[in-house]
Amino acid sequence: MALPLSNGCTWLTLSPPARFRHRSTIFATLSPSRPDTVNWVEATSSFFDQDTRPIMLFDGVCNLCNGGVRFVRNVDRNRRIRFEALQSESGKKLLRRSGRAPDDISSVVLVEKDRSYIKSEAVLKVMEYLELPFPQLAFFLQFVPLFVRDFMYDNVANNRYAIFGYSDSCEI
Repeated sequence: MALPLSNGCTWLTLSPPARFRHRSTIFATLSPSRPDTVNWVEATSSFFDQDTRPIMLFDGVCNLCNGGVRFVRNVDRNRRIRFEALQSESGKKLLRRSGRAPDDISSVVLVEKDRSYIKSEAVLKVMEYLELPFPQLAFFLQFVPLFVRDFMYDNVANNRYAIFGYSDSCEI
């Protein structure tokens, strides 16, 4: 049973089964709702006012990630994708828009005006924006179960610095 108190706290009393003699009391503090909570979709809507192209967020110091961005730039002749480092202020805001922590650099993120994609879904979505044969390859790869794709993605992402190294600053 929960008993609210006037100071924003709540007393919780748990009644054990009849064979026990002791009663446990748990004291919990309820967090008040924060009126200063930011709506990150609205706060970052200006990123899509003049330019509706999606934004690919990447780890700016990761050599693998920088190589991936260079590859996408070379294949994306129509410049259908924009790029932003996860470590930049804009990248941190877009991470929050995507429901991620602002310091989370564990995954590539593709941010569209109405939706965000992470991990293997982001990679497949980027492939859909590229020239042939990448959209077709993405179509077939979507039939691989998400947990398998993300397991493979996580294994590479978790070892990317050890395997590919990193640089002191963002190259792009």
